[in-house]
Parts: sequence; structure tokens; C-alpha cells
Amino acid sequence: MSATSPSRFWRRIRGFFGEGGVDLAAIVGPIRRYNRAKFRADIAAAPNTALLAVPQGIAYAAIAELPISFGIICSAVASIVAPVFAGSRHTILGPTNATAFMLFSFFAAERTLAARETELVPLLVLMVGVFCLVGGFLKVADLLQYVSRSVLVGYVTGAAVLIMANQLKHVLGIAPEVNAASPSNFVNLVLALGENVGRTRWQPLAIAAATFAAYQAMLKWKPRWPVFSIILILGSSIFGPLIHAGGIWAGIPTFTTFTFGDLVPSMPQFGSSRIFDDIGALTGVAFAVAFLACLENTVMAKSIASRSGDRAEVNQDMFAVGAANVASAFSGGMAASGSLTRSVLNYEAGALTRFASLYSGIIVLATALVIAWLPSFGIALIDYVPISVLSALVIGIAFSLINPTNIRVCLRSTHDDAAVIVTTFAATLLAPLHVAIFIGVGLSITLFLRRASKPHLIEYEFSEKGELREMGEKRKRPNPAISIVHVEGDLFFGAAELFRNQVQRTAADPSLKVLILRLKNARHLDATSVLALEELIQFMRSKDRHVIISGAPKEVYKVLKNSGTLKLIQEGTDREAGESNLFMYRPSNPNLSTRDALKRAQQLLGGEKADIRIFYDPNKA
Repeated sequence: MSATSPSRFWRRIRGFFGEGGVDLAAIVGPIRRYNRAKFRADIAAAPNTALLAVPQGIAYAAIAELPISFGIICSAVASIVAPVFAGSRHTILGPTNATAFMLFSFFAAERTLAARETELVPLLVLMVGVFCLVGGFLKVADLLQYVSRSVLVGYVTGAAVLIMANQLKHVLGIAPEVNAASPSNFVNLVLALGENVGRTRWQPLAIAAATFAAYQAMLKWKPRWPVFSIILILGSSIFGPLIHAGGIWAGIPTFTTFTFGDLVPSMPQFGSSRIFDDIGALTGVAFAVAFLACLENTVMAKSIASRSGDRAEVNQDMFAVGAANVASAFSGGMAASGSLTRSVLNYEAGALTRFASLYSGIIVLATALVIAWLPSFGIALIDYVPISVLSALVIGIAFSLINPTNIRVCLRSTHDDAAVIVTTFAATLLAPLHVAIFIGVGLSITLFLRRASKPHLIEYEFSEKGELREMGEKRKRPNPAISIVHVEGDLFFGAAELFRNQVQRTAADPSLKVLILRLKNARHLDATSVLALEELIQFMRSKDRHVIISGAPKEVYKVLKNSGTLKLIQEGTDREAGESNLFMYRPSNPNLSTRDALKRAQQLLGGEKADIRIFYDPNKA
């Protein structure tokens, strides 16, 4: 290693973290550019998102079967902390459907941990935050673009079906019986519902039906209004007093309000004797929630950026998701992700900067304090919220997550997309959600690698006019001793074996003496593909044949030089006499390197005076 190698290594490390990396002072610039006009726009938009964030926080806590204070605190804290570090100016973070149900799915399957759910959630959320913080620094969010959209569509569709099925127990009034059965997946849940459907109570069913009908009607009538909040307040105002008045409505379950004591942060139990066992048990689901949260946030940020004209800074946003979850963990909240509904509402309400999220979080926090303060005056607002009303609204939200257009596109585009969406959907119904999403991702990446690992090798010839063209199947090579093979595509480890086999089939021709590999469009060479190239060169030389590289771009040349393969390629050449077995790509005329390679080939065959003309058409290069 040279004396400058360590310094070069550290320069590369600094360059990696510096270019497109995380800015810990992301909020400084927006503060300096802030003015009165932006403040007026942001403060006007904030109440709209806060009005939606409070009931959604309650709903998502209910989905996760956590105390509702967990959802409201997360909505407040995440909205306040995330904009300090976020790259996007319109994103609103907080609890979401998918992450909430992933928590429920995990604890439903892990029955030994379910009894300690409220104790373990702060530790779980902290681990989610740490994973996202580290991922932001390491630019992991850049890799999320390789997750097929079919995975997300299949996962969200499956999660929506699960959410609706799980809420049916509250709609039918048979939650205690179904909870006693402890269904761990969709099949068991449906079986438990079927076994207890005879115990259905008409009162919660009637309340849920009226709520769902009103929600759907208002969505069509006033889609831009905060329909969820309005219907929740309206349903609670009508049915809450009836339930508390008794009579035929007596005994219908409602939520229990929280007090200041419930808002005291539930810290991760670092002093517990079981802390390391708990970390081990939660690592898998924490990683899955972090992955899903960042995936949701990235998709949402890019969706809004396409409308606002901003550039999505996915790694910065991933770091913001991590910071929001760490803050939520130490304040008693649940896992936070990017909320598409609240973020879109924030954008459409006219928010101009990230401070709209901060103002919204402050309003949500103030609302939580007011709700906790009112019981001291004998007013318990949350006690008037029937569980069946919220369940009907959750089913309405879950129903809206099923997008028939996206499903149709994924099913009809390619066989691979169809396989991915069907497999992911099935996995969400049969396996815990934190496992299901990686089943879909694993299949998607596997199919992608299968496609990417098929480089195209095309044999070329020169026409009578000197034009480089594909050699037809019925035509023979003008010079049987020379073959020009154009390599196009990725030559990473997955493609190395196919590359070797295809080239060796060409080299099997007994009349072939010189093989010219055009690597102009070969990409992503790695150690496996370089070793395959070395084996090919050694095989050819063992048969007294030659391999010449033409059109090598700088990236290919660098890999060949660093690996030492360049010495093997140039072995036997007289460099002082100008001989070479590798010819670099020239942007001015890409075919010149092939011409030089042909001259070298004829020189190796004994014809040193080769008259080779090259026709170059820039439009065909």
C-alpha cells in the first residue's frame, strides 16, 4: 500500500458521507429565510392537519391495541421533532395504518410478549429510531428505489384487508370473545369471527353502519373537508350520550379518557434484567417497522415533491424519521412514519415551510393537555367516543387504501410484478406483517437480479462500407479467425457465470483465433466477473488464441487495473513498440477502439498492414 493510500481512503470515506449526506443543521437555512408571509401561510395550514392528527392518532393507537395516549403523543412529538432534521418541507410524521397494524400483528403472534406490550413499545420505538438514524447516515434510503412498487401495493392491500377484518370484532360487538381466541393471522382471525358471529349485538353494528354510511356520503359530498374528524365528532356526539344514558344502548364499549398521569412518558426500561432478551426479541420487528416507515416516508415525500417541484432528499428524511421515533420513544408515543393523508392535506392547505408541521404538533400537544385536564372538571370527552364509531372510520380508511388501478397495473404489467404482488398479499394474510414485507422484498429483489444477470452478447462484423453491424444468423464472419463480441448489460456477480458460458460458446469455434470483447456498455464489473474474464483469457491462451478488449470506459479500466487483470490482458505485448491488448473508449468516435483492436488482431494473425475503415454515425452510436 502506498503512503498516500490511507489519506485516499479517508478522503473517499469523507466524500461518501459528505455528498448527499445528512445535514444535522437542516433547519438553520429555513429559519434564516423565514418571513411573515411564510408564517401566515404555515399557521393557517397547521390547524387543518392537527384536526386530522388527533383522531387519527386515536385510531392508529386503537389498531395497535395501545392506550390512545400513545397515538396522540406520537402525532404531536413526531410533528415537532421531524421538521428540525427533514429534507422535505411538507411532510407530516406520526402514526400510520401500516406501522400500527405491524405492531398489533407482532404482539398478536408473540403471546408471551403481548402482556408487556405497553412496557416494550418504548424500547421497540427507540430501536426503530436508531435503525433509521444509522440508515440515514449510511444512505440506506438510496436503496429503497430498488424495492418494487408491487411489493408496497401488495403489502398495503393485504394490511388493509387485515385491518378491516380485525375491526369487525368491534363492529359486531364480539371483541372479548375474539380476543380470547388470540388469532395470530388472517385465517385464524376469520375463523374466530365465524365461531362467534352468533353473539353479534345489533347496537354496535347499527352504530358502525350509520357511521360508515355517513363517512362515505360526506367523502363524496365534501372530499376536501376533514371528513374523518367531522364524522368522529358527530358520531360521538349522537351515540356517546345515548350510551351513557343507559337503556337499550347500555354496555356499548367506549374509549376511556386519559389524564395527566397517562401522559407521563413511558421510558424504555434500560435497567430491566431482561433488557438484552427484550432487544433480541424485538430486533426483527423493529427493523421491519423502520424499513416500512422509511419506505412509506420516501414514497410520500417523492409523491409530494412531484407536485411541489421540490427535490426529495430521502436520506435526510430517513434521518428525520429516526429522530422522530427516538423522541417518541422517550415521550411515551408509538412508532412514527410519514403520513400521506396528513402531508397531502398540509400541502393542499397552503403550507410553505416545515414550520407548519411544528405548529401542527404544538396544537396537537395542546389538545392532548386539554383532554387530560378536563376530567378534573368532570368532563371526560374520550368517554363519549364509541369504539364501534372509530372502528367504522378505520374500516373506511382501510377501504380507501385498496387502489384497484394500482392493483390492475401490477397484475397486468409483467409476470414478475404479478408474482410479487400476489405473493406479498398472501404473505400479509398468512405471516406476521414484519415477516411478510421482507418476503415480498426478497422475491422482488430475486426476480430483479434474475433479469439483471442476463447480459446481452452480440457478435458484430464490418460491412463492405466499413460500418459496424450485427452479424446475421445466416452470414458467416468475413474473417473466420476474428470474432467481435459486443457485451451490453450488468456484469456483476449474478451475471458472471452466464457471461462466461456465452463467451465460451463463441470461443468453441475451432477456426476462431482472436476474440475482441467490446465492453463499451458493460457495467458494474466486480470480482466475480473479473475472475471469469481471467479464466476466459487463460483458456484462450491455452489454445494458442487471444483476447482483446476494446471500447473499455474508465470505470472498466479502473476495475481491471486495481484487480491486476490488466497485467494479464497485456501479457506478451511490447509496450515500447506500441502493442496493446486493451483499447480505451473514445467519445469522439466509439468505433475507433474497435478499429484499433482489429488492427491488433490482424497483427497477431500475421497481417501487420491492415487496411481497416470505420464508418461512424453519431446517431447510431
